[in-house]
Amino acid sequence: MPSLLQKVSAEFLGTFAFMLIAAGSICADEYLRTTGQSSLGVLGFAIAHGLAYGILATAVGRISGGHLNPAVTIGFWVTRRLGTWRSLAYCVAQLLGAFAACYLLLAILPESVWAPAGLGAPELSPDFTRLHGMALEALLTFVLVFVVFATSVDAQSASRKLAGIAAGLTVTVGFLVGYPFTGAAMNPARALGPAIAAHRWQNHGVYWVGPLLGGVLAGVIYDRLYLRDQPPA
Repeated sequence: MPSLLQKVSAEFLGTFAFMLIAAGSICADEYLRTTGQSSLGVLGFAIAHGLAYGILATAVGRISGGHLNPAVTIGFWVTRRLGTWRSLAYCVAQLLGAFAACYLLLAILPESVWAPAGLGAPELSPDFTRLHGMALEALLTFVLVFVVFATSVDAQSASRKLAGIAAGLTVTVGFLVGYPFTGAAMNPARALGPAIAAHRWQNHGVYWVGPLLGGVLAGVIYDRLYLRDQPPA
């Protein structure tokens, strides 16, 4: 059984690597566009985010459960499948992992690349209100956390070994839907890392309220409807 230190460090390293690829792909796209090369586009971003999340959640899943997202962790906490202190430790590790990845990108990449891209900080489209943004982020995160519960928590699931990949694919399709409108964060750590490193705070509360609300609702609904006979781990 992994120790708390091993679990927390796995969440830190998993989120660090996920954020490095997620934010790095958006910065890479900025470089491609400024040098006249083909853009990665929304599909490229979605694949980068989804593959990174799926691979890393699978890699550290055996150790910590592979949350890599405070919205996933709060779903586990509200259903009492994770204790308060361990949940806080997970969230702090996830946020620190995102900070570290963004500051590393800021140190490595030229300012002409990361500054226009805001290190990949999510933004609302001009015709999207904060309320609409929170609603969409909540819905997308709801789907993600629902899938996490269905594949990794439900003892009767036939796809528990593929839980990380299922979550990654969910991130991919969520990104395709939400990126044009909100940036499709679905993860407070994904939003906070670049916000701090690149000083991009516009509408930042959207990326906490929406994902955390979606995570709570998904966890509670799946737990109450489908896991009544399964005790918390």
